[in-house]
Amino acid sequence: MHHALSREEVFKKLSSSEKGLTSQQAKERLKKYGKNVIKETNKLQPIKILIEQVKSFLIYVLFIAAVISFMLGHMIDAFVILAIVLINTAIGFFQQYKAEKAIIGLRKLLVQTSMVVRDGKHTEIPSAQIVPGDILIFDAGDKVNADCRILASDDLKSNEAILTGESLPIIKKPQKLAANTILAERINMLYTGTQVVAGSAKALVVSTGMNTEFGKIASKLQEIEIQKTPMQKRLDVFSKQISFIILGLVAVIFLLGVLKKTDILETFMVAVTLAVGAIPEGLPAVLAIAFAIASKAMSKKNVIIRKLPAVESLGSVSVICTDKTGTLTEEKMHVQEIFTNNQVHLKKAKEIFLKNKKINTKDAKELNLLLKTSILCSNARFELIDGKYKLSGDPTEEALLSASLDLGLNKKTLTTEEPSIKRYEFTSKRKMMSILRYSNKNRIMYSKGAAEKILSLSTHEMINNKIEKLTEKRRKHISSEIKKMESKALRVLGFAYKDFGVKENIEEKGLVFLGFAGMIDPPRKEVKQAIKDCKNAGIKVKVITGDAALTAKAIAKQIGIEGKTITGKELEKINDAVLMRSMKDIVIFARTTPHQKLRIAKILQQQGEVVAMTGDGINDVLALKAADIGISMGIRGTDVARDVSDVVLVDDNFASIVGGVRQGRKTYDNIKKFTKYMLSVNFDTILLVTLLTLMSFPLPILPLQILWKNIITDSFPALTLVLEKEEQVMKSKPRKEKSILSGISKFIILGGILNFLACAAVYFIGTGNNLPIDHIRTMVVTTGIVFELLFVYTCRSKKPLSLFKKKKDKSKEGTTLFSNKWLNYAILLGVVLHLILLYTPLATIFHVVPLALNDWLLILPFGISGLLIFEVVKYFRRKKLIKLEA
Repeated sequence: MHHALSREEVFKKLSSSEKGLTSQQAKERLKKYGKNVIKETNKLQPIKILIEQVKSFLIYVLFIAAVISFMLGHMIDAFVILAIVLINTAIGFFQQYKAEKAIIGLRKLLVQTSMVVRDGKHTEIPSAQIVPGDILIFDAGDKVNADCRILASDDLKSNEAILTGESLPIIKKPQKLAANTILAERINMLYTGTQVVAGSAKALVVSTGMNTEFGKIASKLQEIEIQKTPMQKRLDVFSKQISFIILGLVAVIFLLGVLKKTDILETFMVAVTLAVGAIPEGLPAVLAIAFAIASKAMSKKNVIIRKLPAVESLGSVSVICTDKTGTLTEEKMHVQEIFTNNQVHLKKAKEIFLKNKKINTKDAKELNLLLKTSILCSNARFELIDGKYKLSGDPTEEALLSASLDLGLNKKTLTTEEPSIKRYEFTSKRKMMSILRYSNKNRIMYSKGAAEKILSLSTHEMINNKIEKLTEKRRKHISSEIKKMESKALRVLGFAYKDFGVKENIEEKGLVFLGFAGMIDPPRKEVKQAIKDCKNAGIKVKVITGDAALTAKAIAKQIGIEGKTITGKELEKINDAVLMRSMKDIVIFARTTPHQKLRIAKILQQQGEVVAMTGDGINDVLALKAADIGISMGIRGTDVARDVSDVVLVDDNFASIVGGVRQGRKTYDNIKKFTKYMLSVNFDTILLVTLLTLMSFPLPILPLQILWKNIITDSFPALTLVLEKEEQVMKSKPRKEKSILSGISKFIILGGILNFLACAAVYFIGTGNNLPIDHIRTMVVTTGIVFELLFVYTCRSKKPLSLFKKKKDKSKEGTTLFSNKWLNYAILLGVVLHLILLYTPLATIFHVVPLALNDWLLILPFGISGLLIFEVVKYFRRKKLIKLEA
């Protein structure tokens, strides 16, 4: 509570003085407190990244299956399973490793030295050697590398957006404050990670390293339990479900074999082979490939996916909690309105309008003179670099300079024409600044400052190209206009001038009032559409900011976010139960603390929401880590924020999140298509073997043939489903599924039954014709392969398959026969490989025989039956739905 101590009290508490510490004291304290550094919350650890890739119930099942296959001598089975596990692990490892390296590449080096008072002298030392009790000297542009209590200051301003979310520089003073003053309002303190933007100061170091506000947040991160992603939760449920079902069925087959007194070893081998064949061993690889493809696509749009499952997690998000400053807004002030000549002008882009009519500033004397005053009474500068203006100075002065450049006024030209004589700089007490300049043979003073202050010092105003005396009535009217503009959360500055002639005494009074301008840190251009897209996709957006409520509401309204607003102080007074009931209506949380952000995230999660938290500052990291998916900023983001996040927006563009949601939903849909296909076509063999074992018939398929069928149908055709195009994914609400099987179980069962019936029919027809058992098994295997290779087409979409895209449909969405060329190549490859097996010496290894034309005529109708039946059903269901909608 150093902010609540007086100058003398804080010196006493830290055993320091105006002369600072001695070198010996500093040395002793460095041993006691340690170096002034923030411990890294995330280091590049390849072994840890590798272990993370195999933490899955499904991977454990596959390892067990591989071990059993090795023990039984099924080397091909074992190698295939292990190869898939290795592919999955390698893809996940290299993608995450690459992402971690990219994050390290984004890191900005902290200022390496600080100016300190040691032994009564000003000395520059490495920032890591700063200790409590040191006195630091700050000037404009300096970064703050320790928490400090201000002892003395001269027009000091600091930018604390990175810590509190406040977009404007904060005026700092050394005065003693109340003990219960919140961090965002502690004007006598400077905090690690923030920056001095104006003025100078002498400050006493009160905390260093992990004891600073920055450090406390970093250490708090270790206490937060990392949430499993929605995909990880679903995959765990799915893995257990499918494993228990498969193992149960296999156990039944083995017991049936024992009861039928068949060869126990052969029965066990068939049972294990069926288990290996039925387990969707390709799923981990498909997940890794799908996530990697999506991650690569997103990286081209300046989005780094640090952890692959985060791709799908974005698609599951139901609430986005976003910071305001720099995330929704540009973190750059812009002139939005100008009041002059008793009229409000609106600035849009690089033009200015009056009553929706474009104005030429050369034709509007009052407006031209106001703009001229705004830059001739300013310390902001600009340079033209590669055709673009590079501005430097106070944010508000930069905004005024930028507006003048847009509207055709060049400060360099004007200052050359009217050189300065004397400056009356801005102070927090004066609340204004003035610059006296030569103009022809006269002296003109240009003034700007708080609008009410400038108005109070003005005796006249320029109106209708004339200088009129300010009456009390006019003052009241102008004052009401100022309040009206301030109510829109604009920062308002007033402007005035005075022509002193040659001999007149110079005083900042008797000014000619020109008007005032309203500035704001505006929303990013693309944010409004991004918010609209989120609403269409059923995603709620909540603004959580350290900024003032009025400013947050104004920005939110501009981008289409409307609802209840609550401040940090109000939030502190209500318990979790009340907050839970109110959460639905609250859309803006203003003046929040880091712990309140964390509380909001946890409450939302308790309500079953999948929470994405965006942020860039130290004030965001607790909630970033606790959220289901943390999204940090690459340019403005702190190292700590990037380290705890799942996704990094390299260009800090909020709109990229919507693209991430779209990609995540598309990825999950394609994973479900793969799962639907794999399970539909893998259970038929178990059912067929179970039925024929019960009926005491010979096995319809041998272990090696099961493996061959899986290689042909479960590899490339299945994998290419992850390349399917999206199907209106942004027009549905966020999914609340607990298992990946939700919504597709009926499809899987019906598909599996059809596949089983097709293969069983061929088996019994072959048996009825007294064909040799190898011939029958060849026909069964081939029927299964043809059925599955064609059935993959019906798994691609809920809509009926089209041969070609309709000419009227110009969207990139939709499924046609040729919209996934890789699938067609995979089907062709599967057919060719199976024909090679049937009609080459390889046939003897797999105990299959060449098929005649009559065999193919029997197989093809059954092979095409699944695709045909499902497509016909989809067609009539779609037709019925269209009628109902009409």
